[in-house]
Amino acid sequence: MLFRSVDEPTLSINFSVNDSPFGGKEGTYLTSRHIRDRLYKELKTNLALRVEETESADTYKVSGRGQLHLSILVEQMRREGFELQLSAPEVIYKIIDGKKCEPFEYLIIDVSDEYQGIIMETLGKRRALLKNMIHHGANKIRLEFKVPARGLIGFRSQFLTDTRGTGMLSHNFLGYEEYAGPIAGRTKGAMISMEAGTITGYALDTLQERGVLLTKPTDEVYEGMIVGEHSRENDLDVNPTKRKKLTNMRASGTDDAIKLAPPRIMTIETSLDWINDDELIEVTPKSIRLRKKYLKPTDRKRKERAD
Repeated sequence: MLFRSVDEPTLSINFSVNDSPFGGKEGTYLTSRHIRDRLYKELKTNLALRVEETESADTYKVSGRGQLHLSILVEQMRREGFELQLSAPEVIYKIIDGKKCEPFEYLIIDVSDEYQGIIMETLGKRRALLKNMIHHGANKIRLEFKVPARGLIGFRSQFLTDTRGTGMLSHNFLGYEEYAGPIAGRTKGAMISMEAGTITGYALDTLQERGVLLTKPTDEVYEGMIVGEHSRENDLDVNPTKRKKLTNMRASGTDDAIKLAPPRIMTIETSLDWINDDELIEVTPKSIRLRKKYLKPTDRKRKERAD
């Protein structure tokens, strides 16, 4: 009988109890015991998964075979009625012969040759090295890369966008090699709500000039929740619940219909790629929300000074 080894985990994410102000409103399974039992049940059939307990009784470190592997588990859990919070993914590093090493993947892409340029540019920024190129005819091309596992975080969704859903990709664990160097992450800040309440179109009409919206009117929001991506590098505290002041006077042009750009739809996979280390993803059966670890601005500033 032939046995194949299971590729070892390359990424880890902290799964924790949802402690946001909206915690417990949309889910059925909320406690650390529920999350623990579900994760250990998954270990019986998901051979590439690893679960470790942390110093916090409400948090578990879950390691898997890349971002998609872990995203599928989270999606299954939310459909079963779980509420939880996710941290930003971290690559599992190792020290080999005194050198810092990281996991590498062998990436194979089949795509139309018209998208070759954008794929090469995107992967070049992610420290990928082109190892082989095969022309299949009929304008089809296969590209093979060696890429750090952290370079694939968020790449699948970007790849589908760049190729208009026509490209195919697969990747296998290649091994641990010396650290490839820094990879640029998110270069823009977040727009963070400083009020709790219901989001209004009037407030978003002003905020959309400052960046990209991640929420829409009538959504409920709490202090510290992320409502958009700022167009600049710094985070921005905003009030998305602001209402228009009513007067007895009506002026021409002031009551025109508000035109809002559609909000960016954040899936679990795109959220894991987007968040920074000081942010969390709140996952419930009905919603995916982004938030800061420290909800109050004073707590965030105190943390920054401590660091």
